[in-house]
Amino acid sequence: MDWLYSLFVEHSALQAVVILSLISAVGLGLGKVRFWGVSLGVTFVFFAGILAGHLGFTIDPQMLNYAESFGLVVFVYALGLQVGPGFFSSFRQGGVRLNMLATGVVLIGTLMTVLGSLVTDISLPDMVGILCGATTNTPALGAAQQTLKQLGMEASTPALGCAVTYPLGVVGVILAILIMRKLMVTDKDLEVKEKENDNKTYIGAFQVHNPGIFGKSVKEIADLSHSKFVISRLWREGKVTIPTSDKIVEEGDRLLVITSEKEAAAMTVLFGEQEHTNWNKEDIDWDAIDSKLISQRIVVTRPELNGRKLGSLHLRNHYGINITRVYRSGVQLLATADLTLQLGDRLTIVGEAASVHNVEKVLGNAIKSLKEPNLVAVFIGIILGLILGAIPISIPGISAPVKLGLAGGPIIVGILIGTFGPRLHMVTYTTRSANLMLRALGLALYLACLGLDAGAHFFETVFRPEGLLWIGVGFVLTLVPVLIMGVVAFKWMKVDFGSVTGMLCGSMANPMALNYANDTIPGDNPSVSYATVYPLCMFLRVIIAQVLLMFLLG
Repeated sequence: MDWLYSLFVEHSALQAVVILSLISAVGLGLGKVRFWGVSLGVTFVFFAGILAGHLGFTIDPQMLNYAESFGLVVFVYALGLQVGPGFFSSFRQGGVRLNMLATGVVLIGTLMTVLGSLVTDISLPDMVGILCGATTNTPALGAAQQTLKQLGMEASTPALGCAVTYPLGVVGVILAILIMRKLMVTDKDLEVKEKENDNKTYIGAFQVHNPGIFGKSVKEIADLSHSKFVISRLWREGKVTIPTSDKIVEEGDRLLVITSEKEAAAMTVLFGEQEHTNWNKEDIDWDAIDSKLISQRIVVTRPELNGRKLGSLHLRNHYGINITRVYRSGVQLLATADLTLQLGDRLTIVGEAASVHNVEKVLGNAIKSLKEPNLVAVFIGIILGLILGAIPISIPGISAPVKLGLAGGPIIVGILIGTFGPRLHMVTYTTRSANLMLRALGLALYLACLGLDAGAHFFETVFRPEGLLWIGVGFVLTLVPVLIMGVVAFKWMKVDFGSVTGMLCGSMANPMALNYANDTIPGDNPSVSYATVYPLCMFLRVIIAQVLLMFLLG
């Protein structure tokens, strides 16, 4: 049985892999269990690691440091790639207001952390760890630990603070949503605000009765209007055609127009009259509109199209087809000429069978090629992120140069590549499942190491008076910022409650609370709001955790 003992106890590369795999497997298994409808998911790996550390399991310190660092880098870089495409677009229109409110949650929590360190006997590193647990943000914890190592200080105690406050961090946001809903929200509020989501793609039929556009081409009409729209089909004298940009519109033409829901009224003014057929139903049989036309979804898989403008391909004029929808990462986009294509975009093409087949050759539609992840771009991105993280930055008031570190550098590069990569014709596409795999693998590895390192002193910390103080302080850091900005958003800014809950969940990086909001609030406003504020707040949490320690301890 010596071989079994060495496999689990004696320090070696093999033993490290076995222990970390065991911790990850147990934690991920427990993460599928729901308690009162709430699951901690991959975070259970953290607590499985704590239990293993408490039971006396250890691995070689250098192996632990390597696995923890590698897991963190892979996780935050994949996270940056995921949030990158929506990072800068989240500041447009209503997203600015939501991001300002979410930033308020982050700043209030940060200010309370500093004040809490001054008022109590809790050191600033421990308070930062408590804040990371209270906001369920392990990437910020990784950034804080890397900063402490740069400063030559003990980096393990923040993990204890994060561990003891994390469970109530999950529950605290859900409790805040319950309190606000009980005290401020009526069923009427939910019904009214649910109907106000006007950013969805909208399909409407219009008849041309506006003399101002008689005899003008589709391109000329588009130039007259400030609204974005696509004319999918044109009925004239009982015949259906797909209009090119040069097609002349005449009085009495019936048009099928795709635009955003908020532009429907403007389309009525532009064309003259809207018909009452509901073209937005899921069961509409598009192929039955004209037996000569087919509708097919084609995936952009040719690398040379990555970053090209849709209008530059001239598909409508060259092939006599129309693009009615563009799907990207589950989001439906309007197929305007200035839309920048990315690998993996799914275009719904309408036209005659031969024409659609020709367009398929242009766009690629080779699904198999997308299933092969472009790992070259992933590793190059990680290298660039680590280089950025290692650059010393001199800031007045701080004795030592500041570095973004293993967490800050890769997440910034991931965001930039995810956002601008396609415009530079970089093939950065990874399928959603591949991105989730990278993130889950990196996070599980990081949490397993984190828990194993913190486990040796976890229970003795929790059951000491200071441990109870940490739990109480963490719960306050969770509840107070959420309630303050929730009231401001709902009562003062008049944001609908669904969007408020999504904003609060995103600002606290709390997908478990978002699941609760989606289950209890009608509509998809919580998810849309969460996706709007999550990129900026995740970035702020990671950077603030480092800057806070550098300014006050450096």
